[in-house]
Amino acid sequence: MKIRKLLVWGTAVLFISCATNPFTGKQTLALVPNSQILPMAFQQYNQFLGENKVVKGTSDAEMITRVGQKIARASERWLNANGYSGYLKDYKWEYNLVEDKTVNAWCMPGGKIVFYTGILPIAQSETGIAAIMGHEVAHALANHGQQRMSASQIQQVAGAATAVAVSGKSQQTQQIVGTAFGLGSQFGVMLPFSRSHETEADRIGLQLMAIAGYNPDEAANLWRRMKANSGGQSPPEFMSTHPSSDTRIANLTAWAPSARAEAKKFGITTFK
Repeated sequence: MKIRKLLVWGTAVLFISCATNPFTGKQTLALVPNSQILPMAFQQYNQFLGENKVVKGTSDAEMITRVGQKIARASERWLNANGYSGYLKDYKWEYNLVEDKTVNAWCMPGGKIVFYTGILPIAQSETGIAAIMGHEVAHALANHGQQRMSASQIQQVAGAATAVAVSGKSQQTQQIVGTAFGLGSQFGVMLPFSRSHETEADRIGLQLMAIAGYNPDEAANLWRRMKANSGGQSPPEFMSTHPSSDTRIANLTAWAPSARAEAKKFGITTFK
């Protein structure tokens, strides 16, 4: 009876807690509303900036801001043209370069972006920066943070339901079932979920960089450099939160013509 109640409750929550991804048209998880997520993200972003060395006034820092603004304008143009006017009303775009050797960049919900200086040599150029920026902005636009938080909550509820279901069994059975659930939900659900977000962000980001006037062919070249920088050392794809470099290179190469075609709709026919 407890399991049935949990299932009924869970189904009802999922039914009423969905949002639409404007770039794919798909229904996505939205158990935690953006009205809660965005203020928390903005606060965490400011805290991060206060605890790290932010680079100001250099040509690199200015380039990060310049590219970010172009990608943001491209996203607004696409959203307005596709019936999503006002989608970005709660976004507060901010672009910062942080002194750190880590090869990384990220965008928090609501448009709060950080590039680490360690990724600049691999980006190599403004177009390389645009490929990274488009991908990171796409995560925020598609509400991937919201979806991950929602999926984590579902995983916790499912784990609790599983524990209730075997509560009358032996301790050994409970341990076996608990371990099986943990591995199954991680490798069978959460990691594929994360990889799908990365793939989605790659595709959306490619379109955004093209609409912003940057050559989408550079995205695949960027990932060739990323692969070279890693020395080919990465876990098997099924164990990773990200697709393999080879998968990303193949995808980005295949998608570049459609990104050009999308940019052409906005009058963009030449690329930087």
